Amino acid sequence: MSPGTPPAPEPLPPARGRLLLLPLMLLVIALGLGSRSAMAAAYLPRFFREYAGDTLWASMVYLCLLFALPRLRVRHAAAWALGISVLVELSQLLHTPWLDALRANRFGALLLGRGFVASDLVCYAAGVVLAAGTDLLWARWRRAMPPHPVSSGTQA
Repeated sequence: MSPGTPPAPEPLPPARGRLLLLPLMLLVIALGLGSRSAMAAAYLPRFFREYAGDTLWASMVYLCLLFALPRLRVRHAAAWALGISVLVELSQLLHTPWLDALRANRFGALLLGRGFVASDLVCYAAGVVLAAGTDLLWARWRRAMPPHPVSSGTQA
């Protein structure tokens, strides 16, 4: 590379499979809702019940970003997921009639929350780290796998 030449752009990561992301998203939703259920109250420690839902919420934001943009780099997906999560939490400091009406709906409350809680910001960071770390481990595992031989449909 000559002195005036800019470095080559970093190659895009391989696309994540949406067929894998979709069941993973459904699992995260089920775990998040389950963490707030009566069964969770009976069997899970209080710490887990209080913070798992918010942690998984941020992981879900990360997964939604990957579903929409499967070639998004991990660091970009993590930054966007954390940024969106923090903005949604900060939006809970705003109270307008239409926003409060939206939050009064169960789906609106699950999507936007009801009231600002500073500890949620820590949960969001943990959820994004969990999701991005899992994404990195999955990519490393996929690279370590031997390539699949292409079958021609005939036997030798």
